[in-house]
Amino acid sequence: MINNQTAQALYHDFDRERWAELRNSVPLMLAEGDLARLRGINERISLSEVTDIYLPLSRLLNLIVGTRQQRGVVLNKFLGNRQPDSPYIISIAGSVAVGKSTTARILQALLKQWPEHPKVDLVTTDGFLFPLTELKRKGLLQRKGFPESYDTKMLIDFVSSVKSGQEKVEAPLYSHIIYDRLPDTRQVIEKPDILILEGLNVLQTGLDSPVDVRRPFVSDFVDFSIYVDADESLLKAWYIERFLQFRSGAFADDNSYFRHYANLDDSAAKDTAAQIWDSINGPNLRMNIQPTRERAHLILRKGEDHLMNQVLLRK
Repeated sequence: MINNQTAQALYHDFDRERWAELRNSVPLMLAEGDLARLRGINERISLSEVTDIYLPLSRLLNLIVGTRQQRGVVLNKFLGNRQPDSPYIISIAGSVAVGKSTTARILQALLKQWPEHPKVDLVTTDGFLFPLTELKRKGLLQRKGFPESYDTKMLIDFVSSVKSGQEKVEAPLYSHIIYDRLPDTRQVIEKPDILILEGLNVLQTGLDSPVDVRRPFVSDFVDFSIYVDADESLLKAWYIERFLQFRSGAFADDNSYFRHYANLDDSAAKDTAAQIWDSINGPNLRMNIQPTRERAHLILRKGEDHLMNQVLLRK
């Protein structure tokens, strides 16, 4: 839970009803079928959630991006030349199982509908995790998802290249089936108007390092940051529910790294998921992810059933 004094000092605080009013008649262009394709595992997001939460957010971001685009026009006029177009970068952070990926996909779908910035790309930082062989060599397999398990140089090089307006930039892709990078597959990013970057640690800065680090961080290239938040008790419950659903889905795939979990009964599956949370995901949340929350420009706070009940917008 965010400290009330901190929230009052740093953020405009909206309950669901007041935030929904800021939609300002923006039309909903997504149908139920579209939403079904955007939902994540164990997500029960409805069209009313999109209308109340995501449409006002897309309107806000459209206004902000439009202002940035106008600034670029003024700057080019002042300099007397045409600078490479620099995409507006939005980061989405938060815990495992909080629904970051669904938030990112819905936001991408909505932002594409604004005529000012029709090209919106989405990249997840999972692809920048070190390959399994490297994680094993470094002794980091049980710390996968922690900051040190990412190829930070590759990630920074990617974000920097996109931000500088390069024509084509490649990002590695990740498979949750094989639990590893796809070795010969890349996502090609070609000068988007907006890039959404989703991941656990995208809000980290040099303040999070125990030593003086004089290198750039992903957050240095981000224009607007979002943190998806919920109480840890809910996050753990959602993680366990998702694990149970994976048993008959991704885990059952013959190529799945977690094939050995597919035949667990309910009791054993719940115990296994709880143990993984307590030993890996929970500590990572408390040590690395949650401490970055108050750096976000906007915090989306979830309650029961994944429903947003509070929006905090930085002053």
